[in-house]
Amino acid sequence: MHEGTGYKVGVLSITNREGETSQVEIQPGKSLMRLLRDHGFDELQAVCGGSCSCATCHVYVGGPAAATLAPMSEDEDELLSSSTHRTDGSRLSCQIQVTEALAGLEVRIAPED
Repeated sequence: MHEGTGYKVGVLSITNREGETSQVEIQPGKSLMRLLRDHGFDELQAVCGGSCSCATCHVYVGGPAAATLAPMSEDEDELLSSSTHRTDGSRLSCQIQVTEALAGLEVRIAPED
């Protein structure tokens, strides 16, 4: 555990649409979308394959590590604006690059639009 934070170093917390939470090892160099798909989170459709041209990889991010994410691009913001499930924590997982700084990031797969 990382002292004072309550999360394991090098791990993301992923909650699927059924509410089941899993711990996934960080693999730097991948997008969050690719990491989720590689770990069997098939409800994350990712129709465009990560080119930021759909919103089928919509997730909610939270926890202290969310503050380390790069700002949302205009394209990502525009795509998310069409979602009826958008919240302050909404992001497209294809636009988040996995790094060690994301340890403890809490990710919940958003409902399908």
